[in-house]
Amino acid sequence: MAPQILVGTRKGTFALEKHGKRWRPRLLGHAGVGVNFVAREPRTGRLWALLGHGHWGAKLSTSDDQGATWRDLPNQIAYPAGARYLGQDMFEDETAEFGVGFRNVVRTATLQKLWVLGFAADGAIYVGTIPGGLFCSRDGGTSWQLNLPLWNHPSRGGDLFAGEGSGATKWFGTPAAEGVFAPGIHSVDIDPRDPKRLLVAVSTAGVIGSDDGGLTWHSRNRGMTMDHNPDAEAEWGHDPHYIERCPGDPDHVWQQNHCGVFYSQDGARSWRKVNGPKQGVGFGFPVATDDRDGRVAWLVPGRSDAQRITVDGSLFVARTEDGGASWRQLRTGLPRRDAYDVVYRHALAQRGGVVVFGTTTGNLFLSEDRGDHWQAVSHHLPPVYSVRIG
Repeated sequence: MAPQILVGTRKGTFALEKHGKRWRPRLLGHAGVGVNFVAREPRTGRLWALLGHGHWGAKLSTSDDQGATWRDLPNQIAYPAGARYLGQDMFEDETAEFGVGFRNVVRTATLQKLWVLGFAADGAIYVGTIPGGLFCSRDGGTSWQLNLPLWNHPSRGGDLFAGEGSGATKWFGTPAAEGVFAPGIHSVDIDPRDPKRLLVAVSTAGVIGSDDGGLTWHSRNRGMTMDHNPDAEAEWGHDPHYIERCPGDPDHVWQQNHCGVFYSQDGARSWRKVNGPKQGVGFGFPVATDDRDGRVAWLVPGRSDAQRITVDGSLFVARTEDGGASWRQLRTGLPRRDAYDVVYRHALAQRGGVVVFGTTTGNLFLSEDRGDHWQAVSHHLPPVYSVRIG
């Protein structure tokens, strides 16, 4: 049986379905609404969608009948009263390296974006947000709690519920939402062996882990580097674009970062850079892991942050089978010229040898042989925000 593939786009939720030998997208719900992320809860089979209404704001939507009908949750995610965070305002500064300085400012937390979902084996459901909140529900979405140990972490200025905190933050902003430039949690990865072992990734701060279900948090940035920073190996300030753990080999974690590709073999306690410059592997947003072999990963490279297009005007997927020691460009069936697609951080997925990705220009490509050969599924979707298999 072909896997179900869920696609979140700028204008709705789609299901990618196989009819004979052909795959076709079908509108599943939320017509005309931005869908930042859509996924199936493995334990219950419920579908969850994180919506970004242009007028009504961020909302959680669910379906218990395979997407035939959807309902917005009656109790939506909201920051508790008194939630504040340290943000930064830019100003002109002739003495700064690029003529721009930053000053800290205390802001009231207002939900800008529901960005990513994470499902734990014990039934916990996590949502990462902008500005920098990790929310958890243990009752199927009836109620949500902001993880206060992470929200009040010393790296972002301490407890602003109790006072003014330390006045210093290592959490900076992301341009991934309209409005205030604020940090965001875009990756939530739970160890399948132990639901108390959590990893989150923050743009911009780094990777942060908990081994006790979110009671305490610690940086997981050792070995990561920032090419643009005078202190390239600083503990904080990193910009991971996405992290993903190998489900069958959970100590192996992959990361596509603003400054390259990083790989961990010890549950993100340390990283090493595994760029492949001769293969165009460095900058990019998404990464997908193999089901069982932690050394295997796929990514879709981009040229740079300043030029968010394909590396050389042609589209390819890169795959490694040896932990990043070598990379292979996979191009068969993908456009080789005049292609300038960007693939967002949640828009690449792999399961059971099926690899699929969507682009900001509405292209959707799929491979049924681990990326060796590709077929174009659609050229006419809205910009693709997320792709999940299962």
